[in-house]
Amino acid sequence: MKTQETGQDIRTLVRERYGQLAADFAPDTASNCCAGSSEVDCCGASAAIDLAKLYQDPAVETLPEEVTDLSLGCGDPVTLASLQPGQVVLDLGSGGGIDCFLAARQLGPTGRVIGVDMTPNMLEKARANKEKLGAENVEFRLGEIEHLPVPDETVDVIISNCVINLSPDKSQVFREAFRVLKPGGKLSVADMVTDGPLPDAIKDSLSAWAGCIAGALEAGDYIAAIERAGFVDIDLSPVYLSREIVDQALDELGEQIDLSKTPGEAIYKTLFSAKVTAYKPTN
Repeated sequence: MKTQETGQDIRTLVRERYGQLAADFAPDTASNCCAGSSEVDCCGASAAIDLAKLYQDPAVETLPEEVTDLSLGCGDPVTLASLQPGQVVLDLGSGGGIDCFLAARQLGPTGRVIGVDMTPNMLEKARANKEKLGAENVEFRLGEIEHLPVPDETVDVIISNCVINLSPDKSQVFREAFRVLKPGGKLSVADMVTDGPLPDAIKDSLSAWAGCIAGALEAGDYIAAIERAGFVDIDLSPVYLSREIVDQALDELGEQIDLSKTPGEAIYKTLFSAKVTAYKPTN
């Protein structure tokens, strides 16, 4: 359990890192949260050119570069959610809005998407993208995912794409998700988790938190945190990263922390993206 002071340090670091990414962003310059890399984002997904491989929804290829080039995810929570027209969807850590816009198209005019992000610069980009797309059924709110600006039991589906691992209090995130979901509501998440402990050099580095690596929980602990919040029918399926992706992420971290005694092999075997679903009981 992180101390309150450490938790605040992590939030500040993450907010600053993502805020700078948004401030520096321009179309045709693929974003990533491992500063200095133009090939891979923080959570293992390829840059915008490879989003067609990451997402099953072909609509991703019709989105403008202002949206796709600011994508920082590690999976496809929208397809995983199996959305239905008319639902209310909440995106935890919505960033530039890519998952919000994909979800909105599936929900139709009777549905609604709420994106929550703690970074003002990201919200500015997302709201500009909303205007560009004319996405009237999408709104963006400033807030932390540990303290959602959303009333109780008002959401049908929660999605999140490689964001919960950045939180220093993941149990609180899942409690908040449970609070705002309607009975029978669904949690649909793509996130980084581990199978076994990460090396201390990475786990103890604040810089690595903003790189989506050090904050990853072990799969069993991740599931247990969701279960403690009250969710049922929890499913976690691994999607393993390529060695090239892991090597690039480690190269970035190697400039900030000493990884001389941390072979890449220790990471290949432990870190992966996960597809996670869970449900709030109906009674």
